[in-house]
Amino acid sequence: MGPVAHGGHCVSRHEGRVVFVRHALPGERVVVEVTEDRHAAYCRADAVEVLQAHPDRVERACPYAGPGRCGGCDWQHAAPAEQRRLKSAVVREQFARLAGLDVDVPVEELPGGPLRWRSRARFAVDRAGVPGLHPHRSRAVLPLADCPITMAPAAAAVLTRRWPGAGAVDVAVDSEGAVTTTRLDRRGHPQSTRVVPAGEHRAVEVSGRAARRAWDRDWQVEGTGFWQVHPGAADALVGAVAGYAAMVSGETVLDLYAGAGLFGGSLASAVGPAGRVVCVEADPAACAAAHANLADLPQAEVWQGEVDPAAITDLLADVGRPDVVVLDPPRAGAGPAVSTALAAAGPRAVVYVACDPASLARDVAAFGAAGYRLAALRAFDCFPMTAHVECVALLQRS
Repeated sequence: MGPVAHGGHCVSRHEGRVVFVRHALPGERVVVEVTEDRHAAYCRADAVEVLQAHPDRVERACPYAGPGRCGGCDWQHAAPAEQRRLKSAVVREQFARLAGLDVDVPVEELPGGPLRWRSRARFAVDRAGVPGLHPHRSRAVLPLADCPITMAPAAAAVLTRRWPGAGAVDVAVDSEGAVTTTRLDRRGHPQSTRVVPAGEHRAVEVSGRAARRAWDRDWQVEGTGFWQVHPGAADALVGAVAGYAAMVSGETVLDLYAGAGLFGGSLASAVGPAGRVVCVEADPAACAAAHANLADLPQAEVWQGEVDPAAITDLLADVGRPDVVVLDPPRAGAGPAVSTALAAAGPRAVVYVACDPASLARDVAAFGAAGYRLAALRAFDCFPMTAHVECVALLQRS
């Protein structure tokens, strides 16, 4: 078996074709079963029998993980330390291939262990109302009695009952232990929300926002809104961002794709009342949450709008040259146009938070072409048992 690749599989070859193999580890000898064969250059397969195992192969902690079963976890068959080494190898390969850079970054472990870390999940529901998860690259629903990476109260709130008429169910556990379930129709639109506060045994009518705690502040976020799903991730990422940003009193920071204002709000004390924090977010509900979260910070403001070159031009006309730009874009990344526009603004530092190393590497290359170099990089295991890794990059003018 060949090296690990982006996406939770290893790369092998057979008769000149690339074979992307799930449920394998580098260096193993395995028997594979082809699961998808639609392209002349490559096919996809599962390792269904291990002939020669990697020394860090382990028994899967979840009975639903494995070939042909739940697609939610990629690395249940690897010891946690090996999972982090695999993710580090993926980050290095993506930066070498897409940005022409040689990086060697360890993936840092978060507290709490590899199970019961997921504070929010979306479960699929079949036509009979039975909840479960999808197999890899499938729309079928595999019924589950439990999901060992999901916090137990969240898993039980969904998986111990049926959901007739629903297409999916979102569930979240907030920092106070309240469990929120949101029924979605088959188009993904919310139908109804049910909240059970910590210590209660029945649903009650409460605010649609969930309580979160990070960086010694209390935050509110919409029940189905974005927040880091690992309970240790927000503090770890804010710590990395704050360390790289190195804000001082009186400086200006732009927090782009700001969500509920976590990064901008956490940097506000460093810039002080003489500084300025501008958070930009497109989602109206997230903007409302950010307004509430930053209400006690007079140096902070929230702008609603997309992050694109035209919006950046308008923003800079009001704000002027920012000292630092923090951006946490969706999985597809900021893109070359936004990266180039931000580089043209001339901040002393850009701090880029990314949930996809390929998108990050592409955007680092775009910043590089516009005069910024990768000065530092950290990676965090915010999604144990999966192939996902969170990175924080520091870009400075060359």
